[in-house]
Amino acid sequence: MVVPLVLLAFVASVLLVEGYTTRGFAGDQEGRGGRPTTGVPRRVTGGGPVVDTTGDHLRTFRTPAKTIVLTFDDGPDPTWTPRIRAVLDHYGTPGTFFVTGQQIVRHPDVLRGVIRSGHEVGVHTFSHPDLTAQSASAVDRELALTQLALAGAAGINTSLMRMPYSSTTSALDAPAWAMTRRLGAKGYVLAFIDQDTNDWRRPGARAIADAATPDVPGRGAVVLLHDAGGDRSQTVEALKTLIPRLKAEGYRFTTLADLVGTDSLTSPVGTGELWQGRIFVAAVTVSGAAVSAVSLLLLVVGSLVLARCVLLLALACHHARRYRRPPSGPHRAVTRPVSVVIPAYDEALCIPKTLRSLAASDHRVEIIVVDDGSHDGTADLAQSLALANVTVIRQSNGGKPSALNTGVLRASHDIVVMLDADTVFAPSTVGRLVQPFSDPRVGAVAGNAKVGNHRRLLGRWQHIEYVMGFNLDRRVYDLLRCLPTIPGAVGAFRVEALRDAGMMSADTLAEDTDITMALHRAGWEIRYAPDALAWTEAPASLRQLWRQRYRWSYGTMQAAWKHRHALLERGTAGRFGRLGLPLLAVFQIFIPLLAPLIDILALYGLVFGNPLTTVLAWSGVLAVQAMCAAYAFHLDGERLRPLWALPLQQVVYRQVMYLVLVQACLTAINGYRLPWQRLKRSGDVMLPPQPSTRRT
Repeated sequence: MVVPLVLLAFVASVLLVEGYTTRGFAGDQEGRGGRPTTGVPRRVTGGGPVVDTTGDHLRTFRTPAKTIVLTFDDGPDPTWTPRIRAVLDHYGTPGTFFVTGQQIVRHPDVLRGVIRSGHEVGVHTFSHPDLTAQSASAVDRELALTQLALAGAAGINTSLMRMPYSSTTSALDAPAWAMTRRLGAKGYVLAFIDQDTNDWRRPGARAIADAATPDVPGRGAVVLLHDAGGDRSQTVEALKTLIPRLKAEGYRFTTLADLVGTDSLTSPVGTGELWQGRIFVAAVTVSGAAVSAVSLLLLVVGSLVLARCVLLLALACHHARRYRRPPSGPHRAVTRPVSVVIPAYDEALCIPKTLRSLAASDHRVEIIVVDDGSHDGTADLAQSLALANVTVIRQSNGGKPSALNTGVLRASHDIVVMLDADTVFAPSTVGRLVQPFSDPRVGAVAGNAKVGNHRRLLGRWQHIEYVMGFNLDRRVYDLLRCLPTIPGAVGAFRVEALRDAGMMSADTLAEDTDITMALHRAGWEIRYAPDALAWTEAPASLRQLWRQRYRWSYGTMQAAWKHRHALLERGTAGRFGRLGLPLLAVFQIFIPLLAPLIDILALYGLVFGNPLTTVLAWSGVLAVQAMCAAYAFHLDGERLRPLWALPLQQVVYRQVMYLVLVQACLTAINGYRLPWQRLKRSGDVMLPPQPSTRRT
């Protein structure tokens, strides 16, 4: 179970990294308010657009006359930042780019291009929050991640910063001033603005250029523009007008570092920080690629799940109508006696109920109990019941296939019914199970196995699974004549067919699936009798359930691999190989392996996306599942009441099944030979009140 949990943790980590580093943010324009200026020193509100509160300083720096600093927020953007940089480079004009960590890790090459061109870089936080509304730890995280992204993408740190949703110093209020001082204590020089172009409104290139031009001729200005957050084509065009115009008027263009009086506000990082940053950027890159792949797989899985539901409903409905229809042509009921073989190993808790239910059968039966080396007196208990037509055979422990073969060889009749020792039959089960043998082409028949202990929640979940999954699937497979598994709990076989198929084999851990596939390859038809009911004991604990399904999943893969050559064979074998095996691979392995993406991405959407849309989408998937389940319960004549547990089943039980399948797949890939894992019995299976005899 460790490996699936590790894989799940990896996927969760990838989604968390991708969600936090790529979730959208509102532009500066969305967060501006008209809060009053209070508690801010006058020399700040009336000073220049650059504020230095580092150390014991409290200084502001004005933009000199005839001097312009072009600043760009919210990038780097793969489309607009290179175009803006190309215009600046063309005119030999420096720019200052206030970058967000999210954009850096997504587009590190764009940032490196900006730095190679000699432009200035400042911090604009990682995910663009309003810092005044964040906790101290959240602010520290924003700054640390942004510096880490800068180190990994370009090998630099910077002490220049612009807070999101800030504007001019005259608009500072008490919370913003407190944050300014706090950031200064961390060594940041804060940049504000003189001119806001409102280019995010896209008022037109000329209007943007006019807004960037100082109102008072000759006055200097720090100008706010944007290189990300939307279509910035007008900003690009505005620069082509603005720069030549201002240069013609005698303006010079510079950086914020020049205003402060230093060569640069950036510095190279050390080797350790450089590699930490590179690992961080690489992790985000891998996460982005992984999420893109997951999203594509989700589209595939969603389409397949929907197609499966439509297929199940349509074909199961057709199967039900056909099964209710009286058989055409001459039909003779199968009334001759049959043999019933029960393999048993330490089944003292269950064997009395099983034998009594068979003794009450309305079809003549010979009952053979094969005790496979039990230690709990199973054989003695079976004999002590003194039931008619019951034979007990004792043998040393050889495994379930060996016990079944022993019983078949001792059988007196040409049809053999097999069931597990923890299963009870209705009086009509045997008679209904053997009726398809009136067709000489039929070599085996699968019955309708149900959960006989579903009073607790885990049992109800399995009850839903049996009715909705196993038995609804069997109707479809029966209609397509490619049933892959006759359940060990209730199945009937023609002895001649068993011999043709090589008898029961211990080659796999799913002997029931193995023999079913072997029968197909031997040329025999296999049918499903939905009215041949049997109630079996389902695992009563998650540990027991895990062991059972682990064995089932692994054994099914073994059987499919063993019979893979059916893909190239002809006749009945080829139909099963080219139809049954692909359906088994897609709907019982591929889709269940990828189906967790629906739940994982639902959580991702709740945290990083639109919660309402996510809940509606997940509810839609649940509604489709509920519709299939309700129809399956209707076909089986079951009450709908247990379906109240369906939502919980989707949230909890289904995840366990996913992990089981992942573990089984890894075991199969690794080539490990999984030993047989016997379940602990409780003996609490009860024969329920008999359902209606109508054929559905």
